[in-house]
Formats: sequence, structure tokens, C-alpha cells
Amino acid sequence: MADQGEVKLLKTWSSLFGLRVVWALKLKGIPYESVDEDLTNKSDLLLQYNPVHTKVPVLIHNGKSICESLVILEYIDETWSQNPPRLLPRDPIQRASARFWAKFMDEKVNLELLELLMAQALPSMWQAFTKEGREQEEGVASIAENLKLLEAELEGKKFLGGEEIGIPDFALGWLVNLVPVFEEILGLKIVDEERHPSLSEWSRRISDIPVIEESWPPRDKLVTKWAAIRDHFLATARASSG
Repeated sequence: MADQGEVKLLKTWSSLFGLRVVWALKLKGIPYESVDEDLTNKSDLLLQYNPVHTKVPVLIHNGKSICESLVILEYIDETWSQNPPRLLPRDPIQRASARFWAKFMDEKVNLELLELLMAQALPSMWQAFTKEGREQEEGVASIAENLKLLEAELEGKKFLGGEEIGIPDFALGWLVNLVPVFEEILGLKIVDEERHPSLSEWSRRISDIPVIEESWPPRDKLVTKWAAIRDHFLATARASSG
């Protein structure tokens, strides 16, 4: 195994993007120091190592910083390539496919689920829709189409990359824990066994991995956090309309 040197991870307790990096480090057996940031009062360390965007996660390896979660995952895989598991396949076609699905998760599924939460909280924020309630309906329809694509991709596979867990699974893995939180807050069912048998089985398989199971943020704290975000936007809407 490669000499890991000094490894530090800047994240927040609830960041789904930081969680990806935690899983990769733990699965590859890389010791690291975890630093939870308060983004309302950013530390000098964060401002020093990510001065452009001042966002988390940031991986600091031997004094050098790497930013953006998917970039960090590839860096970890390349730097500790001798540490199993491989997060990206060696085959160029399979590797390109893995990168495609990881990007798909970030640009489609992840953002749309977050926007759905905000859209129900304050419909007037979303300029794409003009009628009350249309935002949620359109959001649900869009998410359903993307989940249908994922369901087809997962059919007959253990993981998105095949037999081994990899970067696409990390990109989507937060769904396992956070979607039930969104469902509870919104009163919607986003993923279910009947419509998404392969996705549901994949979720169980992800949850059964010990280092992932032990890393989930507390469910009650997540519900409180996201409910507070929704309440804030509802209060803002009431104030502006009154």
C-alpha cells in the first residue's frame, strides 16, 4: 500500500458531497483527520485551502488541497491505486461510463431532488413554472424519468459499475439516507419497491456495507435541518405576500 502521508478532510456533518469522500477513504483504509466546518463562520483553514469557492469538501494531502467531491474521489483512486477497491474501472470504456453516471447523478438526480424540496417550500422562487402546484408536479415527473433510467442501468447489476462499488455509487449513495427524509418532509413517495426494484435492492446493498452504514448523518438531525429550511422559505413567502 502507498504511504498515505498526512490526510485531512474538511466537510460539514450533513454534506452529502463530503460523505462520498468519507466512504472512499474508509473503504480504502486511508487514515485521515476529519474537520467539520461551520459554513456560517468559515475557518481560516477552509479559506486557505479553498479560497476561490470556500466550499466543502476539501481534501488536504501533504499540505496540498483538492476540491470538488468527484475530483477528490478520482484523486484518491489514483493516489492509492494499490488500496482496494478500485473506484474507477481500468477498462477505458467502463471508466468513461462510470464518469458519465457520476456526472448524471450530480447534474440531474441530486439537484432536482433538492430543487423539489425548495419548490414546494416556495413556488414563486422557480421561474420555470407559472401556476401554483405545477413546480412540484413537473419536478416529480422529471425525477421519475431520471430514476427510470437509473433503474434500467442497475438491472442485473450489484452496483452501477458492475460487481464492485465505485464512484457512480458514491455519487448516488446519499439517496439511501436522504430521500426518506425528503419524503417525510414533502409527503411524497419518490422511490418505492414496486416501481424501482433494482434501485431498492441496490439501496439495501449499499446500506449493508459497514463503513457506509456507520457514516450516515443522524436521521433526526437531517429531518430537523431540512424542515427548518422549508419553514424559512414558507415564512419568507408569507411575509412577502402579506
